[in-house]
Amino acid sequence: MAAKWITAPEFSDLTPVNVFHRERESTRVGNDVERQDSHILFRKKISLREQPKRAILTVTADDRYKLYVNGDFVTEGPVPSYHFRYRYDTVDVTKYLKKGENTFAFHTLYQGLINRVFQSGDRRHGLYCELLCDGKTVMQSDESFLYRYHGGYTPVGKVGYDTQFLEDFDSGAAEADFFEPSFNDAGWDNAAAVKNDDHILTEGVSKHLVFERIEPQTAEKRKDTLFIDFGGCFVGYLHVKAKGKKGDTVTVRCGQELNGDGSVRYNLRANCVYEEKWTLSGNTDTLDWFDYKSFRYAELTGGAELYDVYLLSRHYPFELSAEIRNEYRDDEDIKKVFDLCVRSQKYGVQEMVMDCMEREKGVYLGDGCYTSLCNFILTGDDAMMRRFIEDAFATSSVTDTLLSCLDCSMMQEIAEYPLILVELILWHFRLTGDIEFLKKNANRADRLMTAYRKYEKDGLLHDTGKWCVTEWPANYRDGYAVNNDGNKEQPEPHVAINAYYINALKALNEIHKALGYPKFCDTRPILSAFENAFYDGEAHLFCDGVNSRHISYIGNAFAFGFGLSSDDVFYDNMTKWFGERGITGTSLFATFPLLCGLARIKRYDLIKSAIKDKKAWLNMIAEGGTATFECWSKDGKWNTSLFHLQNTHVAAFIADTDLSLFLI
Repeated sequence: MAAKWITAPEFSDLTPVNVFHRERESTRVGNDVERQDSHILFRKKISLREQPKRAILTVTADDRYKLYVNGDFVTEGPVPSYHFRYRYDTVDVTKYLKKGENTFAFHTLYQGLINRVFQSGDRRHGLYCELLCDGKTVMQSDESFLYRYHGGYTPVGKVGYDTQFLEDFDSGAAEADFFEPSFNDAGWDNAAAVKNDDHILTEGVSKHLVFERIEPQTAEKRKDTLFIDFGGCFVGYLHVKAKGKKGDTVTVRCGQELNGDGSVRYNLRANCVYEEKWTLSGNTDTLDWFDYKSFRYAELTGGAELYDVYLLSRHYPFELSAEIRNEYRDDEDIKKVFDLCVRSQKYGVQEMVMDCMEREKGVYLGDGCYTSLCNFILTGDDAMMRRFIEDAFATSSVTDTLLSCLDCSMMQEIAEYPLILVELILWHFRLTGDIEFLKKNANRADRLMTAYRKYEKDGLLHDTGKWCVTEWPANYRDGYAVNNDGNKEQPEPHVAINAYYINALKALNEIHKALGYPKFCDTRPILSAFENAFYDGEAHLFCDGVNSRHISYIGNAFAFGFGLSSDDVFYDNMTKWFGERGITGTSLFATFPLLCGLARIKRYDLIKSAIKDKKAWLNMIAEGGTATFECWSKDGKWNTSLFHLQNTHVAAFIADTDLSLFLI
């Protein structure tokens, strides 16, 4: 491709900053304060002699773009990715073009923040595009494109973990209608080519986002406030038009739930304060958020006339193909849980399988394994699962044991997460039979586990240079005796991480077996060392650490789920313990293994009781949830996300799927 990366002149000469490092390294890259929250616009007009039969636009931007053609919004992208494998989109724009003059307009953002959303804060910004009409190149990004900073966006704070900027949008800004063909861009300057570009482009392999108009279920005037309820939690943009005086302001508040007095709780539990301003031009104005939010309710306060209100939901294409298991089809409670998971996946999965859509808006390797598995089981489409695996291994350029936050500039490492990935590769093969994908990832998994084995001593995994979640939040750890939060050194070998380690080795041996390869390693001495180090023969349960005799439900949940004990009494004890503690004795990370453990011993009755537990998924529904929570209840965590996708994994046990596929 002969197109150029183009940008504003202020960015053109910048040398990119290396944002990558191991988490425990003391040198950290900070936010690019000087350039952060830069909204940079581009316009280009072309003339076509005739209406093309097929017009394909190749487009990407760093960090983000929104595309308009002849005044119509087309799409946005790209999927967040690293600069050394930067994704571009191929967009069919045929229906937007016409004979004669056509206007292309791009709204790009350089966020400049170190977070879980983008690889940003690296001083890389630009737009890249090429248009082919009936196979001929008719437009390429270059210095003939016009650019201008958008003056209508004033940052009024950040939300989440420096996740996004709150916006004070000014409809009176000169650039407010920049995407319209009639917009006067005579005062705009020519774009500059990026001189130090180091992007390596790769085609996006999944489908484009879909945008769905959601009408309000309730829209009522309360004095000077318009209250809106969209009937459920969605991810997207609030659309509203206003007529008012020039300079009038409208306060816009959004939330996932209501306060006791019926007003919108815009100070979300997930540490996001969704309160913004909108300044009117005196004409007919349209609210134009650039960034999306996760919300159900909205209230707009001010003296303006407000109308044409709806929510523009954004999500990955979703078509349900799974059916509920025969034995559950007449159970109304289980159907409610299944429907909750389906809705959460449909409206929650975005360009990727991020965990929550408000506080972090990023992809975690651990959460994503279960979420992408569930997405495939529900839809029969493995695109998200494949891309997730590819993205996880892309982090090997930073560390051979992989990062935990993918496609972003946040360098976080959690020891268990890459070990779950090995299991996910095996699950993908068992569900798809794709031998070529298995071969490619077997080699990667070999390198990953070889790297982990460097930390093995006398059959036990010691400090890996990463911290261990074990279970999250910490109040669900049942007093687990080995604390390895943050980036501190691991104080001693402990049962949870070693259970994950053995399970990953077993999974890799199964992958080798499927490919006709020799075993990766003999797990028998490692299993023996595991039992010798942690098993209490009198209690017939596992202790938390090599120096601790404390026995926790969480520590034993992993050994139970992965089938790591040679003592039948252990499984009897865990079955009894489950009767006492249930599924809500675990939380985000022990829950799926615990359900697998019940499937392993064929206690399907207990799986059913877990799904129907009134304190688990049904409690989310009872508390008004229309999407799965991060915890079993709204108050279960100090910063609970009320739209969190990991807990959709229970759908894998409700759907008509062979549960033995999940067992190793």
